[in-house]
Amino acid sequence: MAYGRSVRARVTTAVLATLLFWLPHAASAQAPDDPRRPRVPAPPPSDFMIGQPRAYLGFDTGFLFANTGSDLYDFISRQLTVDKQAFNTPVLGGRFGVSLTPRIDVLVGLEHAKSTADSEYRDFVDTQSLPITQTTSRQEYNLTGSVRVSLVPSGRRISRYAWVPRTVTPYVGAGGGAVKYDFSQFGSFVDFATSRIFTDQFDATGWAPSAHAFAGADVRIWRRLYLSLEGRYTWSAAPLSDDFVDFEPLSLAGFRLGGGVRVAF
Repeated sequence: MAYGRSVRARVTTAVLATLLFWLPHAASAQAPDDPRRPRVPAPPPSDFMIGQPRAYLGFDTGFLFANTGSDLYDFISRQLTVDKQAFNTPVLGGRFGVSLTPRIDVLVGLEHAKSTADSEYRDFVDTQSLPITQTTSRQEYNLTGSVRVSLVPSGRRISRYAWVPRTVTPYVGAGGGAVKYDFSQFGSFVDFATSRIFTDQFDATGWAPSAHAFAGADVRIWRRLYLSLEGRYTWSAAPLSDDFVDFEPLSLAGFRLGGGVRVAF
């Protein structure tokens, strides 16, 4: 009997020791937070940003519908097998913007476009009745500065730190810049005064001022990543070199339709 009582006493002591060890921990786990303890804020949902983004970097692509209204394009398309639509071409570019207010941004951009067309004379052949061939190319780098105005605020602030961006933000804008252009023709040509066929290259290169206006929309697709859709018209005309005598300034105008992605930060 004494042995049994001793075993029960040891078991009872072990159970009591376990309860005394476990109960304070269980109570502390279920007790409300101590107001004196610092609270760690929960991470905001993915629809929130910590503050409004102040800048963005974008990369664009599109298609340029060239305005070929000057008389040099008329002459080329009339004498050579070059359609004016041959100067329509893809465009690649990038831009960097800074937000001044939730609705106004200033940005700088750089775009590149190049078109190349092989051709031959419509009404002349060489002495062996072979086509008289040449290549016409137009290349330009368009450096721009713009002011962009969002038609609605690009987001809203819901607390001192949390900012909720808008999913779709339409915008308009305008600006100016400079175009570095290079218009060239090389190959075989006909001297209309003597009917002589000769090989040569004609170039017109330089800088020309430009102005532009645009409209589009930014679509937020994931956190700080946006898809931009935009239409833009550029006005520009460039003087020609002495290689092109008695022609008006070369039109560098055109409408660009495109899109791209930008990252806000």
